[in-house]
Amino acid sequence: MKTNNPLLCDPESGICEMPGTNSTATFTTSEVKDKPVKIIYFTDPICSSCWGIEPQLRKLKMEYGQYIDIEYRMGGLLPDWSYNSGGISKPADVAHHWDEVSRYYQMPIDGDVWLEDPLPSSYPPSIAFKAAQLQDEQKAQLFLRRIKEMVFLEKKNITKWEHLSQAALATGLDPARLQTDFETVAVQRFQEDLAISRQYGVRGFPTIFVTDGKGHQEMIYGSKPYAVFESGIRKLVPTAEKKTSLPDWETLFSTFRTLTSREFAELSGRSIPESEILLEDLHSKQQLEKHPTKNGALWIRK
Repeated sequence: MKTNNPLLCDPESGICEMPGTNSTATFTTSEVKDKPVKIIYFTDPICSSCWGIEPQLRKLKMEYGQYIDIEYRMGGLLPDWSYNSGGISKPADVAHHWDEVSRYYQMPIDGDVWLEDPLPSSYPPSIAFKAAQLQDEQKAQLFLRRIKEMVFLEKKNITKWEHLSQAALATGLDPARLQTDFETVAVQRFQEDLAISRQYGVRGFPTIFVTDGKGHQEMIYGSKPYAVFESGIRKLVPTAEKKTSLPDWETLFSTFRTLTSREFAELSGRSIPESEILLEDLHSKQQLEKHPTKNGALWIRK
């Protein structure tokens, strides 16, 4: 079943794999510019395993941000539904699986989007991200986070322009320019990402290449514990000194604005139960907004 549908990710391996393929990711040279390490991150807006590593990536940025640049590449997880050949034939078959993945990663995901307003493809939101990058790289990353929240938590079909436009406004992008680029140059940029993905031999997501200026590389395939990501950095920069002080909740929400309970726990050094007690208390004091879903909440700085 997993080979017939890339949306049926394997939570134990942490991989959303393209249909009919095996992992053959290979190293290739990549230019490192401003910082000692470049991370090339092959992902997709509707990859549940990619949503599952948001806590690890955010912690990596927080502790090693001075050493790393992250280059986001779209991988094209779901072209359409035409490849299904047995067992999995329609979007509704994914709904229960997403609920299971949510519990495994302890990240809120509501699979009912596949019952209520299913996506025909992951290509439109991927192209929209490439359009966002043409305006501003940092805002584009915020845009990607916002459309992930929309699809995983709010059950919104992010192939629809109304949702992409709302995400653009929320993250400081120009929706009119985004639409123009979405319909023109961003399509070619997305095709370039797919070509680079093939060049690297990427067959599943998340796939991450960690590279330094000397051509040394480490590959992280699938959702892995934070220690694996940290090890990839330290192998290439043994002298790297991470920021070890645990930030308070105000600093965390000033940095990220929205956090799941799992993300807050990862970043603050608390357990998830401890984190939820604190977050609920902050919500009761009207210092945080709470967006509840059937599989967990998203906490938002007011």
